[in-house]
Amino acid sequence: MQSTKPKLVISTGAGMSAESGISTFRDAGGLWENHNVMEVASADGFARNPALVHEFYNARRRDLLKANPNPGHIGLRELEKYFDVYIITQNVDDLHERAGSSRVLHLHGELMKVRTIEEPTRIYTLDEEHLETTPESTDAQGRHLRPHIVFFQEAVPNIERAVDWAQQADIFVVIGTSMAVYPAASLLHYVRPGVPVYYIDPNPAPVASNVTVIRKGASEGVAELTHILCKNLQSE
Repeated sequence: MQSTKPKLVISTGAGMSAESGISTFRDAGGLWENHNVMEVASADGFARNPALVHEFYNARRRDLLKANPNPGHIGLRELEKYFDVYIITQNVDDLHERAGSSRVLHLHGELMKVRTIEEPTRIYTLDEEHLETTPESTDAQGRHLRPHIVFFQEAVPNIERAVDWAQQADIFVVIGTSMAVYPAASLLHYVRPGVPVYYIDPNPAPVASNVTVIRKGASEGVAELTHILCKNLQSE
């Protein structure tokens, strides 16, 4: 049976996880652990020095294990009581899933997964006991593994599905993004005319006048958004 709940589509960026202690290369002036981002997160960088890239993502996984979902993540899960919530995230962490959100689409890959180089559709989930990979790591059939990350210079496989979700939204929300990373930033263009759009960010980028801007971090912003949306639901 089709749900009668409004379809709430939420696009999240790095600011969503900032309060959980997940830093981004932009926070460090374009450097990650003194490496230029193109050295550790591009297809060319992986081809040049796969050992460096593997170790970089090993370190990111170790950091992720120390992090927990923040109240913003929890708040988005709670919105599922009132809405059909679909989350499109640029983040490679698993904090949305750990918070309990039901539908999460990762545009840029997933940190806790690896895939085979030879057959990209063969994807494996790592666990706390098996976090580390190297250029020599293989699956049971001997296929070499790489981070399940969409590197710079690679296509974004899930963008078409994300566009489809955006086109179906009854309410569209953007949280914690500079609106500068494409193709994720283009999703706003696919939202149907007249659909309410909200943008949560303490330092928001310029947006159209029809967008409701909430100048707060993820946790406070999601709390305010919830208040607004539930109030609107009650008045309908």
